Amino acid sequence: MIQRITSSKNSIIKEIKSLKLRKNREELGLFFIEGLRMAEEAIKENARIVRVLMSDRFAEGEAADNIIKWSDKNGCQTIVVPDSLFEEISDTKTPQGILMVAETRFYEIDEILGSTNYLLIMDSIQDPGNLGTMIRTADAAGFTGMIISKGCVDVYNPKVLRSTMGSIFRMPLCFTDKLENVLENIKLKGIRVYASHLSAKESCYEINMTNNIAIIIGNEANGISNEILPYADKLIKIPMYGRTESLNASIAAGILMFECVRQRMANGLP
Repeated sequence: MIQRITSSKNSIIKEIKSLKLRKNREELGLFFIEGLRMAEEAIKENARIVRVLMSDRFAEGEAADNIIKWSDKNGCQTIVVPDSLFEEISDTKTPQGILMVAETRFYEIDEILGSTNYLLIMDSIQDPGNLGTMIRTADAAGFTGMIISKGCVDVYNPKVLRSTMGSIFRMPLCFTDKLENVLENIKLKGIRVYASHLSAKESCYEINMTNNIAIIIGNEANGISNEILPYADKLIKIPMYGRTESLNASIAAGILMFECVRQRMANGLP
C-alpha cells in the first residue's frame, strides 16, 4: 500500500534525512541507497529493505511498477513524496527519484571464514571512493570477505555506497574495533597474512597468493599502522618501473587482488 507524505516535518522523513550522518546510521542500524540500479541490486540480492521512497515523477514512470509490486509482496512501506521534497532528502545532485532504506549488516569473522578464504583487510581507509571501489573490486575478484577496522570511513556512507555499484549487497563485511584480535584469529586458522608495503623486498608476482590469504591495505597517507604490521607473515610490493613512488590505495588493492585471480586461474583453482 502506498502512503503519500508532503511535509518535511513528518517523522519518517526526518528519520530518513538523519541517515546522512554516521552516528544516526549506527544508532538506528539503517542506511539508504539511491538510484534505480542500486534499488534493483538491493532487490536482486535480497537486501533487508524496510522502506521505499519515490518522487512523484518516478512513481508515474514504468520503472516504478515492479518496485511497487515487490514492495507490496514483501511487506515494505512505500512512500511517495513531491519531487521538491525528494530533492531535499536526496544526497545526490540529480536524484533519480527512487530511494530505499535498508538495515545495515555486519558479519562476525567466523561467519565469513570457510574452507577457502580470500580476505581483504582495511586498516584505517579514509576516502569513501577508495573504500567503495575496493568493495566492488573484491566482489569482482571473488574475494570471500572484507575486514573493516574501526578507523575506516563508514561503509554505509552514501559516497561509499555509490562507489560499490551494488557490491555492498554481495560482499560479506566484518567490522572490528580490535583488528589485532581478528588477525590473530585468522592466522590460527592457517590464513597467510600479506601486507602491502613500500619497504617490502618481494613483489606480489613472486609469492604464492592462492588459497587462504588475507591482504592488508593501509591508510592512504600513513600506510599500515605500526600496531598491525607485525601480524603480517610477509610484506609485499607492486613493482613500479616509472618515477612515482606509490599508488592510490584502491588501485594497489585491485592489482593485488587480481594477481590472486591470475594465480588461481594458472593453477586451475576456482
